[in-house]
Amino acid sequence: MTSHNRQWLLRSRPKGLLQMNNLELVNGNHDVRPLKSGEIRIRNLLFQCAPTMRNWMSEPSNSLYRTIDLGTPVQALAACRVVESRNSRYPVGSRIIISSCWSEYDIIDVSELSPKFIPEGISAIESVGKLGINSLTAYFGITRIGQPRPGETLVVSGAAGSTGSVAAQIGRLKGCRVIGIAGGKNKCDWLMNECGLDGAIDYHTEDVNSALKDHCPNGIDIFYDNVGGQILQAAVDNMAKFGRIILCGQIAAYNQDGPAPAFSNMMRLIYGSIHMQGFLYSDYLDDIPKALNDLTSWMQSGDIITRLDVRSGFENLPSIFNALFDGSNQGSLLAVIDDDAHALA
Repeated sequence: MTSHNRQWLLRSRPKGLLQMNNLELVNGNHDVRPLKSGEIRIRNLLFQCAPTMRNWMSEPSNSLYRTIDLGTPVQALAACRVVESRNSRYPVGSRIIISSCWSEYDIIDVSELSPKFIPEGISAIESVGKLGINSLTAYFGITRIGQPRPGETLVVSGAAGSTGSVAAQIGRLKGCRVIGIAGGKNKCDWLMNECGLDGAIDYHTEDVNSALKDHCPNGIDIFYDNVGGQILQAAVDNMAKFGRIILCGQIAAYNQDGPAPAFSNMMRLIYGSIHMQGFLYSDYLDDIPKALNDLTSWMQSGDIITRLDVRSGFENLPSIFNALFDGSNQGSLLAVIDDDAHALA
């Protein structure tokens, strides 16, 4: 049998933005190789494009993030349909969300994994988008680390993104005064007019440090950081006593060589009695059912609104991914490669 399974292989480490010469489009054999016991064959329907994937493409380092081996497909979270199975827990026809790769078909050994099933009545797009990892990450960062109290001031960087916007709105629901930092007037207007934030700072046109002093005269109680770099520095400079800094992402550094730079003046944390913590949504796996219940309730009631940026084409995956870094994406960025992603069962 001839394979027609397209894959995007990582051939070299990107310097800055991912370039086409870092990749190679080839045919793999994961649509024809016989399955082993415990394995399933999946047809990928869509991929989530997440900034942290750029870290996975870099040189191996002493950090804890994964590294994609050269000559192997780009790794990504995928929604998929099981097309062949040698594992009774995942029959043919099942729809699941699992870590896969930029490949039309993949073979997964699920004997020690617990992929998330997509329930009937919800499309793969909705499951990965509105109720996916980004929303869960926002939920746990705010509720578990931020621990907001009514009347506190919450500032969110990358606030118009899929994670930041949900984090900001959860803070608003918890009674915080919420200020968002985003790039561009349209994004700031959306945060104010649609998401109900109390203020928005456009880092394209405003000095973030000065703007934070104006918006937060008594300091920042909670800072949810998706960006790092100079915006994190500005937030540290404006933290209130006993403030909490939630480290979710460092998108400002993902396309740079070497580790993400830290802020200066560590004594600011000491004398401010400031708590800083990084996290992953997977630190709270046991609490996901409650999180999904809360998020679903808030979204159905209109208390939280979300935006999905759905783009299509397997051949377009590299350019779709780079939309994360050029400011053009609006909300959770999903790359659909099969029309089955729209199905409700």
